[in-house]
Amino acid sequence: MAIYLVTGGAGFIGSKLVEDLLQRYDTVVVLDALTYSGRRENLAGSAGNQNLIFVEGSICDPHIVSFLIDKHQPQAFINVAAETHVDRSIDRPSDFIDTNISGTNNLLHAGLKYWQSMTQLQQKSFRYLQVSTDEVYGSIDSGAATESAPFKPNSPYAASKAAADHLVRSYNRTYGLPTLTTHGSNTYGPRQFPEKLIPLMILRALSGQSLPVYGDGKQVREWIAVNDHVAGIIAVLDRGKPGQSYNIGSGEELENVELVKFICQALNSHSANEPNKNFLEKIEFVQDRPGHDLRYSMDCSKAKTSLGWKCITDLNAGLVGVIDWYIDNKIWWEPIVGKQYELTRLGAPKK
Repeated sequence: MAIYLVTGGAGFIGSKLVEDLLQRYDTVVVLDALTYSGRRENLAGSAGNQNLIFVEGSICDPHIVSFLIDKHQPQAFINVAAETHVDRSIDRPSDFIDTNISGTNNLLHAGLKYWQSMTQLQQKSFRYLQVSTDEVYGSIDSGAATESAPFKPNSPYAASKAAADHLVRSYNRTYGLPTLTTHGSNTYGPRQFPEKLIPLMILRALSGQSLPVYGDGKQVREWIAVNDHVAGIIAVLDRGKPGQSYNIGSGEELENVELVKFICQALNSHSANEPNKNFLEKIEFVQDRPGHDLRYSMDCSKAKTSLGWKCITDLNAGLVGVIDWYIDNKIWWEPIVGKQYELTRLGAPKK
């Protein structure tokens, strides 16, 4: 048994991580600000588990972070807390600087102070793990980015995550803090907030709305199921070498327009579909967003070779499974789209 502090543990990836850690009988202390995409409902499956401790609060608050460290003495910090939506970062970059950079620095500072107070034996087992993104590498013209590829972020979101990654590296190189970083590719699965492409397209289609695709839709993304992504994070936590970063991706790439077409075709053939409804007719191409990266692709051989990790979920089967989940779980998403957010690309609050 171990005690982990998971920040952002009520979000999409964070809640799956919490769920899997609890299945190992670990104790998980969740710190989540519950701003909009973090939801208590995401942890409903773990409700009543005595090994789950939930605290509402921000990683930018040094007092609450210090309080949780002193009270629970975690063996690792896993920072999943972040502002993550590119469109939101274009509209409100300061939010991303505050959470993704300043919040990360606050965790690192608290983690360093905590680590320095430990015995040598305790220091050897402590880890700080930063969950990052493939977007820090920027658009990849050809081949795939390795962990040594230069950072070339093209959005405020990606830039804020790249800055945070540099801070994590600096705390390892300067102070010796045993840090780890994961760079995950585009992730899909249940409980993903419906501002992201896959749930957005599913829910807009189900509600009879148009399906907006940026530009010509030829942007290529590498997609990974959330269960595989979380398995990679845990593999890095358990077996990763301090000071190192690891790419966590599937190798399965798809153009955005082809992804949307796949969703439409799956919905067309779904038993819940109304007769003669053709979702493909709802696709419309809209003005591209500024600084839109053309392609993401990562070389994940390091994680596979050194950690023994690999993806197990086929993209087509995984997409069909997540479509079924959204169809079967209106109770989860209807309160979001019905009361708080329009099904727009930005997911902006209703005025």
